[in-house]
Amino acid sequence: MRVRTFLIAMLMTLCFVWLTSRANWNIRDMASPLLRRASTWSNPTQVHGAGLTVEEQNNIDIYKSARLATVYITSTAVRRDFFFQPYAQQSIGSGFLINDDGFILTNFHVISGSSRIQVTLQDQTQYFARALDTDRSDDLALIKIAPKRKQEFLRLGDSDHLQVGQKVLAIGNPFGLEGTLTVGVVSSIGRSIQGENDQRLEGMIQTDAAINGGNSGGPLLDSSGNVIGINTAILGQTNMGIGFALPINRAKALLSDYQAGRITERPKVGVTTEFVAGDLAEALGLPRRGGLLVQRVIRGSSEDMAGIRGAREIVDIGNVELGIGGDLIIAIDGQPVTREDALVRAIANRRVGDTITLTVYRNGRTLQIPVKLLRPPADLS
Repeated sequence: MRVRTFLIAMLMTLCFVWLTSRANWNIRDMASPLLRRASTWSNPTQVHGAGLTVEEQNNIDIYKSARLATVYITSTAVRRDFFFQPYAQQSIGSGFLINDDGFILTNFHVISGSSRIQVTLQDQTQYFARALDTDRSDDLALIKIAPKRKQEFLRLGDSDHLQVGQKVLAIGNPFGLEGTLTVGVVSSIGRSIQGENDQRLEGMIQTDAAINGGNSGGPLLDSSGNVIGINTAILGQTNMGIGFALPINRAKALLSDYQAGRITERPKVGVTTEFVAGDLAEALGLPRRGGLLVQRVIRGSSEDMAGIRGAREIVDIGNVELGIGGDLIIAIDGQPVTREDALVRAIANRRVGDTITLTVYRNGRTLQIPVKLLRPPADLS
């Protein structure tokens, strides 16, 4: 009995040795199904940046080129405390180079009252800048540094043909975080807002691209990397998805004046209007093609001096109050009015002393009214 048990044990041992010598077993392979079941994550099917969408690659390409031309601006102003002792107060903002010689566009409020303007480039080199020209009415400033070498710069696009919904990219230095990119769309055009020091800014681009303190003066870019606006203001104290940029074509007017050696003196729109057309226009007894229905005329403005008439009474249409009985502006210099910022855009390209012709519908008649553009009254400055 003992011999039989011994022989069986020997036989089983020999079989095990033979099987393990012939088979290529791997404990890791045997355990891998268990390891896979126990894993708490999974690796990507593509790695190292592969698989970028066309839009992602577009964002990356624009950022790589535009960030080199976007600058960080620190302005220092001398203030006085309660005891009339002077102290230095710093503010931060952004700007962007428009040529390789160091010309920079930014907001006027970024450098306002500064005794010293310091510009930091993307390579961290720093320069002191001087103001060449400003336009307070549009919150614009042109400053210049003297770089030691040629600089990357941004090309200025066309803000007159923007479409609500098109992609835009904002680059700047929010809260001092240099070279920050945010992406969004044009949310609306032709907005009127209250800027710094309760200044009225008209014809602004509204965007949901995140804009915060420190973004002011930075570029708003289209999907080709061209500047279509200058980031200027937000609604509230922090980003709520509602930011505003000054259309770049308004800055082109400042640049043209500087190049020609003229003093920048811009007229301002002296009326508030509502765009009406279609069924609403017909319901108000106005031509169906519509136009800008004048709500209020500011005393002393160019339109007031020309005899443009505002609303005579207020009516409720849905949840909106609308002034009626005023002039309907249906064309400007012979061009039909088809959008709410038509008057702002027309005046933005003019100077004090120029004349525009407004075609208005009044009491069933069409009139041609010349409007000489005057210096803005105090209510508009």
